[in-house]
Parts: sequence; structure tokens; C-alpha cells
Amino acid sequence: MKRRVLGSLVGVAAVAVVTGVIGPFRDHVTVATVALVLVVPVVVGAVVGGFAAGAISVIVGFLAFDIFFVPPYGTLSVGTPENWTALVVYVAVMLLVARVVDALERARIETSRGQEVLRRVSEVSELLVGDQPVSSLLTTIVSTARTVFNVPGVALLELEEGRLVVVASAGEPLSPDELRQLDPHSGQPVRVGTAPGTVNSLRTVALSSSGRPMGILAMRGVPIADADRAALNTFANDAALALERAELREQALRTQLLEEAERFRKGLLGAVSHDLRTPLATLKVASSTLWQRGEALSAHDARELLQLIEIQADRLTRLVTNLLDMTRIEAGVLTLHKVAGPVQGLIDEALVVMSPALGDLDVVVSVAETLPPVTVDPTLMTQVFVNLLDNAIRHSPPGGIIRVDATWSGSEVHVAVSDQGSGVAPADRETIFDRFTQLSTGGRAGLGLTIVKTFVEAHGERVWYEDVATGGARFVVSLPLARNSGGG
Repeated sequence: MKRRVLGSLVGVAAVAVVTGVIGPFRDHVTVATVALVLVVPVVVGAVVGGFAAGAISVIVGFLAFDIFFVPPYGTLSVGTPENWTALVVYVAVMLLVARVVDALERARIETSRGQEVLRRVSEVSELLVGDQPVSSLLTTIVSTARTVFNVPGVALLELEEGRLVVVASAGEPLSPDELRQLDPHSGQPVRVGTAPGTVNSLRTVALSSSGRPMGILAMRGVPIADADRAALNTFANDAALALERAELREQALRTQLLEEAERFRKGLLGAVSHDLRTPLATLKVASSTLWQRGEALSAHDARELLQLIEIQADRLTRLVTNLLDMTRIEAGVLTLHKVAGPVQGLIDEALVVMSPALGDLDVVVSVAETLPPVTVDPTLMTQVFVNLLDNAIRHSPPGGIIRVDATWSGSEVHVAVSDQGSGVAPADRETIFDRFTQLSTGGRAGLGLTIVKTFVEAHGERVWYEDVATGGARFVVSLPLARNSGGG
């Protein structure tokens, strides 16, 4: 309506301007010339306000033509039949011109609008195919549909337990009556598709992909332009594909998590049963021997059995500690409390914990002189050295030597724990730090080295394996120097 009024005013003003310009020269121009010049207001009015404004411009132009340019001037009298012919031809031709100009302008606006909508739908399609969770994607679909197609309100509904439920909305929300109307069992009609309708009429557009319904897009009002409605169909298809893709991705993720959980469960059972079997059997034998034959045992034998019980109980405690640490890691609640301190203190504390399990093994500790302090979480890093020592003890031959070497160069300290065991097979070196990994030698890795790697990497450092030239395994941990320690 505003466009029509504006076009009419512009057309009338253009008639006035043309009349004022050529009026003083009317005795020197022909009627045909005047008719051609008065085409301009009609074209301007039709471009700005459409055919109705062009028609008003024709009427005003006809009156101006008759009054100011057809003798007798200043009256509506036409005079000769030739003048009547000129006026009738002017009206007929100008109405045709107004119709053609209006059609061309509508086509131009429609094309421009269609290109703009398709451009925005294309941008939206790129957005929809991104890696978004389903909940975020639902919000993106409704907000984008409302913005791109300029409708009062949009809601996305999905079928849950036989009822349509609004899962996302933008703009004016659906009223309770409209929700009841959308219920498949309501018996109330709802317009389907993108055919033209009233501005606020409720309309639904089905979202389906691969023959499977993905939801219903309910819109209050539909786009007026044909290009917009065609783009809406494209948008609905893209939205359905995006929803299907997001749901499949989440299903795949859930399946992956379930498979990971199952692998973790099996690995945990295998590792725990493996690590529990020996200490529990030892505890059972030692305690049964003390119970049944305690009076017949010598003090030395009794002392050895009690020491064995203590060692195996400590081993079980370390297993439980590792399990609790792994639970913290899995829950994402691992936090660091870093302090600066000497490496020697961390090594000594780990040796105190592991001393009952050493037996006839010898431990040689070599700490470089003037070794600078490091900044670590002492509790976690002590557990790292405890696990490395435990690993070395379990793989050392009787009477073997375990070496702990601490050196530094540049900006970090290296602490290495070496044993004289059989080492790690080349095929297992990439996975030795993975939890519950099945080794090529037939055994299974436990949690100890996995926790070592996790705790070390939590400090932003690294741990790696090296061969020992004389035989055995060597695990090296890097530690960060404390600030102002004089390192690189």
C-alpha cells in the first residue's frame, strides 16, 4: 500500500514537472511529441508504485494533456476528432506501458529477491552441514528460517510417543490452540506445503530424509514470492539432511563410547584379575600357613611370612590407588598443585613406598650435582616414580639392579628408571603406555604406565622408552625446571 501511494505521488509530480517544462513551448511542439514526453511520468509511477500507480499517472497525464496541450487550452473540451484519437491512443498505449513496466519491475524484484534468498539459503546450508550437536542445530534451523523468510514465527516439532512436541522455536510461539491443531489426532485441518496463504495462517513443512521423517517445520505465514517458497523447499531439504547427519553422528559417537566402555570393562577385568590373582593367592597361602602352622614355625619363617603379607598388601594398595587415579582421570577431575622442590626428595619418597617390595634387588640412585629444582605436583610425580619402580621390580631378575638417574640440560630435568629385565618387544613400544593393551609376548599391560603417561602429560611434559645397551628397559621422564633456577 505504501509503495502504491508513493508511486502515485511520484507519477503525479512527474506529470506536473513535464507540464511545467514543455507548457511554455506548446505552440511549437506537436501533440505526438507531448504524448511521447508524457510517457516518462507513467514509467516512473509504474516503477515506483506498480501498475495502479502507473494507471493513476495515466489519468493525471490524460487530464494534463487535454487541458494544457489540446486546443481549446484550459478546458476539458477536445475539439477535433484527431485530438480525440490522440488522447484515446495515449490512454491505451500508456496503460499498456504501465502494465509492461510493472511486470518488468516485478520480475526484476522477484529475481533479485530470489537470488538474495538463494544466496542466504546457500550460506545456511553450509552452516547446517557443519559439526553441530542436534540441540544447537535445531535452534539454528528455526532462527534462520524466521530471518531468511521473514515470517512472524517458526517452530520445529518432532514426534515423541505419538505426540508432536516443540523442540525449538523462534519468533512468536505457537499458542495452545495451534499446538492442539497440529496434534495428529485433533481432526483439525492444517495447510501443508508452501502454497500461498494468508499472512498469519499456520502452515507446516515436512522435513524428511531418506524416506524417514525428521520433523515438522510449523510457520505462521509463508513467503509471498514464488522464489522464496521455492527456496523454502530447498531449505527444508537441507535442514532434514543436516538433522539426519547430526543424529547419525551422535549415534556413532554413542556407539563408539559404548564400545570404548566395553573395551575398558574387559581390559579392567583382565588387568585387575591378572594383578589381583598373585597377591591374593600369596596372601591366602601366607595367612593360612600362619593360622594352621603358626606354633610350629620358627621365628624366622614367621617373620618372612609376615613380611610377605605386608609386601602383597602394599601391592594391592598400589593397585587400588591406580584404579582410583584412573577413575579421577576418566571423570576429568585431575587437578595439579605445583610447587618447586628438589628431584631427590621425590625419588626418596618413592623408594620409601617401594622398599618393602625390593627384596634382594639393589637400587642405585645417581642424581647430578647442582641439579636445579623442578616445579611439579609432588603427590602425582611421586606416584609416577612409584609406578616406574613397581614396573622395574616386577620385570627384574632375582638379585638384579635397578638404576634411577637424574640429569639435566637446557630447560628440563630427565629422570630415568632402568631395570635388567627382558625389555619391551619392538612391536609393543608404541602401545606400552596404553591401558590394558595386549602385549605381543602374551601378557597384558596394567594401569601403572598409563597413569605415568597421564600424570606426566598433565604437567606438559613427556615420558618415553629406551633400550638398555646391556639388556633391560629404561623409562625416561622429563620434568620442568623451577623458575629462576638458572636453567636454559
